[in-house]
Amino acid sequence: MERVTKMVSERPVVIFSKSSCCICHSIKTLFNDFGVNPAVYELDEIPRGKDIEQALARLGCSPSVPAVFIGGELVGGTNEVMSLHLSRSLKPMLKRVGALWV
Repeated sequence: MERVTKMVSERPVVIFSKSSCCICHSIKTLFNDFGVNPAVYELDEIPRGKDIEQALARLGCSPSVPAVFIGGELVGGTNEVMSLHLSRSLKPMLKRVGALWV
């Protein structure tokens, strides 16, 4: 859990993903299309990725990926991110944490 806390505190937007997950790809593409450069951690490609995945599950991420953190806070997965986007709340949130300038 401590490792996850450290990782999400280092960048304004952090996405925990798996390289083979098409939904994760869609979320990463959404942020990239906004011009946001998130820190992306592919749990199937990094050391101790399984441990991080278990920590994300303990935080309430179900499924564990994609897990999106903005400003160090857990936003959630696909449903939560898309709800924020559709309600036009995502971009202002990204601007507040300095991840988006326009």
